[in-house]
Amino acid sequence: MHWELRVLQQRLERLSAHHPEAWAPPIDVYETEKAFIVTAELPGLNRDQIELAFEDRRLTIRGHRSDRSASGDVLRFHQVERGHGSFARTFEFADKIDVEHVAADLADGVLTVTLPKVPPAPARKIEVQ
Repeated sequence: MHWELRVLQQRLERLSAHHPEAWAPPIDVYETEKAFIVTAELPGLNRDQIELAFEDRRLTIRGHRSDRSASGDVLRFHQVERGHGSFARTFEFADKIDVEHVAADLADGVLTVTLPKVPPAPARKIEVQ
């Protein structure tokens, strides 16, 4: 198993070497009794650079971080570790989501999206006739 993970990591490294603008922010997805919570580290992005969409139980987070060299001030980079360019991440949820009450907050470079679950319908008693 360890060998397979290393091969996968090498493939990802080769892919990012061919596409240095490719990046994906670190994201946590967790569940509480009443909601799913998605947190994404998006330092340097403001609300205008982030787009959220929810469709068919899928949340998609898209964003764009500008390349510093685009300003024309940078002569050369000595080290580049922060990704730039566009990203998109999609997450699918098994439970129904109360779309009308989904909330998103961006604070201190962390996006937090709260997706409340639709409560299960109460059991219904059916009379036999």
